[in-house]
Amino acid sequence: MRILIAPDKFKSSLGAREVAENIAVGLRSVLPDAEIALLPMADGGEGTVAAICSAANGQWHECDVHDAYGRPVTARFATVDEGATAVLEASEAIGLWRIPAAKRDPMRASSFGAGELLLHAVQSGARKVIIGVGGSATNDGGFGLARALGFRFLDQNDAELLGPVSDLLTLARIERPPLRNWPEIIAAVDVRNPLLGADGATRVFGSQKGASPKELDVLENALTHLADVVMKDAEFDRREVAGTGAAGGLGFGLLNFVSATLRPGFDIVSDYVGLEDAVRSADIIIAGEGRLDAQTSAGKAPAGVADLARKHGKRCFAIVGSATPDSVGLFDRVVQLAIPPVTTEQAIRDAARLIRSRAKELALSWLNSSD
Repeated sequence: MRILIAPDKFKSSLGAREVAENIAVGLRSVLPDAEIALLPMADGGEGTVAAICSAANGQWHECDVHDAYGRPVTARFATVDEGATAVLEASEAIGLWRIPAAKRDPMRASSFGAGELLLHAVQSGARKVIIGVGGSATNDGGFGLARALGFRFLDQNDAELLGPVSDLLTLARIERPPLRNWPEIIAAVDVRNPLLGADGATRVFGSQKGASPKELDVLENALTHLADVVMKDAEFDRREVAGTGAAGGLGFGLLNFVSATLRPGFDIVSDYVGLEDAVRSADIIIAGEGRLDAQTSAGKAPAGVADLARKHGKRCFAIVGSATPDSVGLFDRVVQLAIPPVTTEQAIRDAARLIRSRAKELALSWLNSSD
């Protein structure tokens, strides 16, 4: 039996490689002779650089940037293809993971640090830059990122806007920096949401970043006004492009300010790690992530793994922290960590042991039934 283990991270708990390794331990306790291959996945969020760097034998680099609240932090990016391509994650600088839940405030969070990180990657000499845009603490439409790249946002009195996202409500014009030759920039997006509306950045993800109902309205209006001014300046409107709502509208900012190409992060990672060939060679595939929900099918790694498995007629199972009923149909079977009496908090705290246990149960089910 040839088994491919290709999970994403379990957010707030384990990285994708740790998840894969623990699944393998559980399977081997029942199936010692199975051929097991580990292929940690990502979809543009945290873990994207690690997956690509590992697969492509890349080199890590460190640099000084600022987090979403302007505090100095050290971030990493990688170069692959002998330095020709730089790979980074916005979340390394402005990630939600850096901010304790009680202190999250998207009204003042800025993507400035992501712009700094992008500049460091460009200055490495890379001819192509891949930037994963998932997992940010921000909801500023790339306002901060653009400022870090030299753009100036001005009100009707030509005063520069340097403050919170709500300042965008007074935006009158955007002054672009001197023309520079940017390398090819690809934004690896982990969702397909547009910038605005019920399915947009603010309405879908804003509350996860700490916004109150009143603040959601302010943020939505601020991004709407930003899009209006950008449209007036560029003479075309990109607010409805799939993926512009990723990372609080960072996809929109990259598309408009540095002419980035938006691509599903899962597709980029799967190309680098050779996922399709691995699926084709396996008998059974196991995916996974911390939570399966309605967003999973909108560009997340487990759905991409399941799609490839179906394409090649392979069975695909998922081991996850928890799952909503509308998400389990993607897989032949879904095994959850957080099932009573195990709470979500316990599942996060004891994820490694529970993953091994659930993997063992899954393997036993293969031996004892037609699963």
